[in-house]
Amino acid sequence: MTRMPMTNTPKTATVDDAQLVSRTLARAFGDDPMMRWFFPEDASREAGLGRYFTTLFTRQYARHGVCERTDAAAAFWVAPEGQEKAVPDAETIQELQDILGDRAGLFRDAVEAAAEHGPKEAHWYLAVIGADPAARGQGHGSVLLRSGLAQADASGLPVYLESSKPSNIPVYEHFGFTVLGEAQLPGGGPVLWSMRREPRSGAGA
Repeated sequence: MTRMPMTNTPKTATVDDAQLVSRTLARAFGDDPMMRWFFPEDASREAGLGRYFTTLFTRQYARHGVCERTDAAAAFWVAPEGQEKAVPDAETIQELQDILGDRAGLFRDAVEAAAEHGPKEAHWYLAVIGADPAARGQGHGSVLLRSGLAQADASGLPVYLESSKPSNIPVYEHFGFTVLGEAQLPGGGPVLWSMRREPRSGAGA
């Protein structure tokens, strides 16, 4: 039986896509140093990540962010006007703590540490982007990155992100990001790189 090709055309992601989005991101972040730190057990990591991304997507970014997907990738962006609202409320924080279990304290400390290094200027924030490893090389992540960057460029604003995966740094640099700094997360966590991209006019990367 021939497998149907996965299309890499960006689409708006809605809460109806939660199962696809969370499954995709759970696979995408299975080898991410920070997510392996939050979910250290190999046997339960993918299930834990699925619950984690479902909560973030349905309770936070689908409500207050700009979310797009392909058949094998997803990206969550936050425009300047959505950033105050996109902060997790008490119920969301409780859900995440329940999912993370005894790693919840490390997660809280990591979020607070990252926030200390966040930009003060108006900006777009790339909160999450990931593609299913099974579709690697098919351009799923790239089309979502270009789509979000085009929206940020149209507003004339820079884009900010954090990454804990060293191999992603040159990918982001290809799209115009530069490293602002790096910080070791508290509690013996991985290094987190903060990156920024200046707005562009005309054709992007």
